[in-house]
Amino acid sequence: MAAKIKTIGVLTSGGDAPGMNAAIRSVVRTAIHNGVAVKGIMRGYAGLLEEEIVDMNTTSVSDTISRGGTILFTARCREFTTAEGQEKGAEICRKHGIDGIVIIGGDGSFRGAGKLSALGINTIGVPGTIDLDIACTDYTVGFDTAINTAMQAIDKIRDTSTSHERCSIIEVMGRRAGYIALWCGVSNGAEEILLPEKYDGDEQSIINRIIESRKRGKKHYIIINAEGIGHSGSMARRIEAATGIETRATILGHMQRGGSPTCKDRYYASIMGARAAELLVEGKSNRLVAYKKGEFVDYDIQEALRMTKNIPAEQYRVAKLLVR
Repeated sequence: MAAKIKTIGVLTSGGDAPGMNAAIRSVVRTAIHNGVAVKGIMRGYAGLLEEEIVDMNTTSVSDTISRGGTILFTARCREFTTAEGQEKGAEICRKHGIDGIVIIGGDGSFRGAGKLSALGINTIGVPGTIDLDIACTDYTVGFDTAINTAMQAIDKIRDTSTSHERCSIIEVMGRRAGYIALWCGVSNGAEEILLPEKYDGDEQSIINRIIESRKRGKKHYIIINAEGIGHSGSMARRIEAATGIETRATILGHMQRGGSPTCKDRYYASIMGARAAELLVEGKSNRLVAYKKGEFVDYDIQEALRMTKNIPAEQYRVAKLLVR
């Protein structure tokens, strides 16, 4: 029978995402409701190795659900990718009486969680990334806020692009995944959607379509370019030289990570955080909370990391059908 969990830690790791505070709040309050103490680990794995650990209570997370970013801060930690760093982290957990940790982050964070679990520290992951690139889940904390932030910005760029009869290339985040670009491309009515999973590099065909579009009397041309393709500035210069149409590149960048989270990000993050804390209370370890086919479920971390994810064929077909 699993030993009773007395104290758990919670940390956020990797890139920040709106809704992380909702998840932290839920972890803390659910654990305390179950008679388990909670310690906040500042700055992710880096803070763990530096022993930046604080006691948390229900008041610690008051008035945080509406805030963007993460109250625990976050950082990337090269040292924790080493066996020595992982063993040091496990030893620090034992030193501070931490029986298990909820780790809110992306795939790199979960690889670290798996290592801690193998060293005897119970670990549960919550997918917190705006990129929606965790294969086992249909939702990741922060994605909904990020796409709404980007969508609103693109609407504004369209207004000025139309006024000046320009072509606009808008680069959105997502690392190597094109989900933000796909959702915004459809939702903003873009004329082109460039995804790293699908783009064949045929820039000339884009140029041809821009020219044809202008002949039909269209006053703007919006290209949504995913971060995984990048080079929006040089692409804009080549398109302008080839078409004679003023072309501007806008990189939305880290504004997509910030801001008050949407209702969906607050709600889903709260459910996932509660489930993560409950799994630790039950003595579970090496699990990743996910949202799949309308239900909140959990997977073995190693199994989840082996899964692959692609742009849904039907969604991409519709996206291609709608661009004009």
